[in-house]
Amino acid sequence: MSEGERTGHLVLCTCGGSQEIDAEALSRATGRHCSKVHDALCTMGPEAVGRAFAAPDTLMACGQEAVRLTELAVEAGVPVPRFADIRDRAGWGQGDATAKQAALLAEAALPAVEPRVVDVTSEGLCLIVGPAEAALAAAARLKDALAVTVLLTDGDLTEVPPCDVVMGRIRTATGAFGGFDLTLDALRQFDPTGRTLGFTAPRDGAKTRCDVILDLTGGTPFFPAYRKREGYLRPDPKDPQAVADAILEASQLVGTFEKVLHVRTEPALCAHSRAEQTGCTNCLDLCPTGAIVPAGEHVTIDPMICAGCGACSSVCPSGAVAYDAPPVDAVFRRIEVLARVFRAGGGTPSLLVHDEHGQEMIALSARHGAGLPAHVVPFHLPAIAAFGHAEAMAALGAGFARVDILLGPRTERDPVESQIALANALAGAEAVHLLDVNDPEALEQALTGVLEPVSHDPMLPLGTRRQVTRVAAGALHDGTPTLPLPDGAPYGAVLVDTDACTLCLSCVSLCPSGALVDNPDRPELRFQEDACLQCGLCANICPEDAITLKPQLDLSTEALSPRILNEEEPAECVECGKPFGVASTIERIAGMLADKHPMFGAEKARMIRMCDTCRINAMAHSENNPFAAAPRPRTRTSDDYLN
Repeated sequence: MSEGERTGHLVLCTCGGSQEIDAEALSRATGRHCSKVHDALCTMGPEAVGRAFAAPDTLMACGQEAVRLTELAVEAGVPVPRFADIRDRAGWGQGDATAKQAALLAEAALPAVEPRVVDVTSEGLCLIVGPAEAALAAAARLKDALAVTVLLTDGDLTEVPPCDVVMGRIRTATGAFGGFDLTLDALRQFDPTGRTLGFTAPRDGAKTRCDVILDLTGGTPFFPAYRKREGYLRPDPKDPQAVADAILEASQLVGTFEKVLHVRTEPALCAHSRAEQTGCTNCLDLCPTGAIVPAGEHVTIDPMICAGCGACSSVCPSGAVAYDAPPVDAVFRRIEVLARVFRAGGGTPSLLVHDEHGQEMIALSARHGAGLPAHVVPFHLPAIAAFGHAEAMAALGAGFARVDILLGPRTERDPVESQIALANALAGAEAVHLLDVNDPEALEQALTGVLEPVSHDPMLPLGTRRQVTRVAAGALHDGTPTLPLPDGAPYGAVLVDTDACTLCLSCVSLCPSGALVDNPDRPELRFQEDACLQCGLCANICPEDAITLKPQLDLSTEALSPRILNEEEPAECVECGKPFGVASTIERIAGMLADKHPMFGAEKARMIRMCDTCRINAMAHSENNPFAAAPRPRTRTSDDYLN
């Protein structure tokens, strides 16, 4: 990029000379001016920082000291720049990191996408559940910060409690932070009257509501994946430090908070159900928190319960559920920029997908180990499970030779493994790998190796996840017509047993994606493979069990247009000659009823071979017309009365 075409400003720092920086190469790759390379900008005063950040649209190539540099920029009265870490993630690594630094800076320069949020209000209503000794001790520490109610599971009161106390057991618990709903059985309220401290008679089915739950029972959690349920604190009651940390956390849960809306749904695209026939249940089977429930023909997601793991987005075949923090198209854009800028600097890159846990491991590796190899480009996501087969194929198609996914402690393994298996089947090679390591040195060893050069022309990942997957697979398999895929893949064909199929077209009426269509002019069942979600609704509804699914990806152009799966000659009306049905079906019905049923003699059997209009006319003019009324009464005249 020429000097006149460069826009924005780039501030570089060698961090005390601990990393090598090619300022001209980075400026050229990012299209930004770089006036000076600093040595330790964070140790300078506000005046020096103000001069460095004075230009508009400034990008600071430092992540560790972002807070301090922000404070100095505010003190100097200049706009706060954007920050990008090229030291831990690239500079303190193995080999020449210029291409990787340029790619990371180009990614950081992309427009920021702010997630959608909703306000959640907590009034500080806290329910502490547990035995008397532990629960009352926690209540004494929280009563000044929160409105505390203690639910005793066992034990007796020896003195008047410092807060509301009841006894009982929780039958059901639903909701999340700021809106827990509970049903209590054997509820006994504290009775302050009399000489002894006691409780009222028990009753079942009591309802209550709270904002925060502190569970000190040590028993079965009240919620699935309880660590992901915001507002539900469940420390080990035998660990005093864990209990103290939970009490401190609970004391801060009062006020108004922002809840990120992790996913976006489009009910019209959902293939969960049609006509009370269940089809796709991928997201329902994987959701660890129970935030996804059926709602008629589609599913609904409770945003308050959703923990944002992203697994539902990666397995949704239709795009009805899409991860939105960040959106899928923003992820594709980041992948494309990283690959393009790195490859422009020379060499073949690999992609390392990680979360906050992985980011800490990379920093430890950079500071205390050898750091990441020069070809490894880190790619941070808040939710690893949201990186599915489509994102992996986008990376491979854009020019990455390999994709490594670093598993975090808060990520379920099974969804990630299934998506990796599907991505490798689509890629035709073991190009996507799962790294389950917790040691920085082990991470370095797993990433070290020689990459095979990418032979295909890089593709541009634009469109939906299905479209990007198909384009990427086509780029990786030039000339390969069809790719076999594992069971459960969202791509494939529909196979029809033509001997069993009667062309009733019930499958057409239920197909949620329009992959199965009919021909209005003649009896035909058509199928467009590119649109098939493999949801199974057609196979479930078929009365003859004539349909089976075959997971595969047809890369030919034939998959983009409908083809005929089954066809027959139409039955022509014996009266008017109009086509009105399937000839074989009409003849089979006529053969089953003619001269074998008292209601279908020779004349009636002929009506079976008529269209609906002619059949009604024939029935209306027949002697035994079932629609005929009683004979019309003769009109009375004067002669009738005179005679």
